[in-house]
This record gives sequence, C-alpha cells and structure tokens, in this order.
Amino acid sequence: MARIGIPRTLAYFIYYPFWKVFFTELGHEVIRSSPTTRDIMDKGVKEAVNDACIPIKIYHGHVADLIGKVDYIFCPRLVSVRKHGDFGTETFCPKFLGLPDMVRLGIKNLPALLDIRIDLKKGKEELKNICLELGQTLGNKSTDILKAMQKSVKAQKDYEKYLNREMFPEEAMDMVLNHHENHNGRKTIPEFTIAVVGYPYTIYDPYINVGLLKILEKENVKVVTQDMVSDRELNRMAKTLPKSLFWYFSNRAVYGALHFLKRKVDGIIHVTAFACGPDSLVDRLMEIETHRRSEIPYISIMIDEQTGEAGIKTRIEAFIDMLRYRREGDKCEN
Repeated sequence: MARIGIPRTLAYFIYYPFWKVFFTELGHEVIRSSPTTRDIMDKGVKEAVNDACIPIKIYHGHVADLIGKVDYIFCPRLVSVRKHGDFGTETFCPKFLGLPDMVRLGIKNLPALLDIRIDLKKGKEELKNICLELGQTLGNKSTDILKAMQKSVKAQKDYEKYLNREMFPEEAMDMVLNHHENHNGRKTIPEFTIAVVGYPYTIYDPYINVGLLKILEKENVKVVTQDMVSDRELNRMAKTLPKSLFWYFSNRAVYGALHFLKRKVDGIIHVTAFACGPDSLVDRLMEIETHRRSEIPYISIMIDEQTGEAGIKTRIEAFIDMLRYRREGDKCEN
C-alpha cells in the first residue's frame, strides 16, 4: 500500500472524488495537504517562480506541506478533460501544462510524482489508459484497476449531481465520500442571489478568497457558482459567443456568467487572481457581455498574497448596499 498525497487546491475542487475513490479502491491511502494557511502560502511564494499567479504559488506550498507524509504526490499534467463537443483548441493554462516540471525543479526533497498526462481529447479509451498506467505504476492488477475506475466514475457523477443541486464542493464531497446527509441548508429567505464566478481554486478556498463566501453568507446572500450549472447548460451558453477562449477553466467561468445573466441573478462577482494572464481577457469579456446582455451589476475582485479581508469586506458591503439602492429605486418607479 502506498501513501498518495493530493494537494488541496487547483483541480482538487473539481476532481478530488474521482481520484480519492480510485486510489482508495486500489488499496492505497490518500492524504490531502492541510487547508491553505499563511504558512503554506509563504512556503509556496518561496518555492515558486516570481511571476507565477497566487494559485500556482499556493500549489507549491501544498506540495511542500506533503513532503515527509507521503510516498507519492499526485501532480497530473492537465491538458484537456473535454470528452464531447467542438473543443479541439481548448486546453488548460500554460502553468497547468508545466506544473509537474515547475514543482520538480522548484522544490527539493520531493517524493515521486505521479505526473500522468491527462488529455481526454484523444478518445473514449483515454481515461481507461490513464487509469491503467497509474494503477500499474503503483503495482496493481489490470482487473482491479478497471473495477476501481468504474467506482470512480460513479463517484464523480454523484459529486457533479450534488454540485448541480447548488452544494459547495466540500459539502458535496462529504456526501459522496462519507455518505453524510447535508443538514446545513439555508433556513432564511436570502435578501439577494449573487453569482460568484471564476476559477474553482479562487472561489472555494477560504484563504485565497479572504473569506468572501462567508462575508456574503453573513450579508444574507445566496451564492451560486458556475460549478452548480450543468455541463449541458454551460455548453449551450458557449454557442451564444462567436468564439470561445483557449482555456478550460476560463471558458467555464465565462459560460457560467452568461447563464446567470439569463437567469437574472441580482449581481455577479468575478474573483480573479493577480498575475493570471487568461484572467485579463476573461474579466474584460465578462464585463462587456454583462453590459451588453443585461443591467445586472458586475464587480471584479482581484486577489494576491497581500489581499486583506478588510478591503474585500468593504467592497462587498458597498456592492450589496448598491443592490439595495437599486431595489428601492425600482420600487419607487413602480
């Protein structure tokens, strides 16, 4: 049995249930890195290249956190996870493509990396090939690997089903992996429904987003994100644009924002990371489409290693106050 470490950031928020079930079914122990802290971020800033965005720096910190605790670190080279549709040019950002190399060259005393290349555009058999290669690397039999893959696929489908029911990732993971019922549903009618869009690792990590979701919750706001929207609906939104972007997470954020414009939420917040190249295009595209398609208020929140909760809280409170003024103005007009 091997101890396999999975950093608790980046694609963790989307695909952790799949890989947790896969490795566990093969008899291995899965160990997550600790939740993001100042210490983890400082380690990442020290180890990563200077021009990396804050999520990539924090990823390095999570990898460093796993050293000495595991035999392997799962650090896949994500190329494409699209299995259908006309997404031939879509990939992950360059930092994702080179992540195993950045980690290997930047951090000393690493355990072995499971740096499998994941490119599902290659065909229907590619996921099976990936699982077989990983399992055989760990010493498992092909029959056991294929059985584990089937259970992983089911776990991932269940996870996405719970996300589509407007659960946040940690709640949905708990439902799938621990079979715990969710008894923490909203007990009051929200004052507003606000879409928070962006990359999952900036939206859901409370340290990276400086407690944004908690701030909104305290303001009696219902939060929805693009990951709560079905892939079918996101793909439908893609057809309303003349051209898609090149990056997978960027496209999901944009399509999610377009869905929420159609759904007519009360406001949209885009969480963006400083030094993220794709985000410079994503933010502008969202702003243009928001103003072109609706009158829904839009705000962009940029985060980096210096961002503090007080500044975010002030901006969010001002944004919600503006929503209240708009609502009162609409009442007066009617």
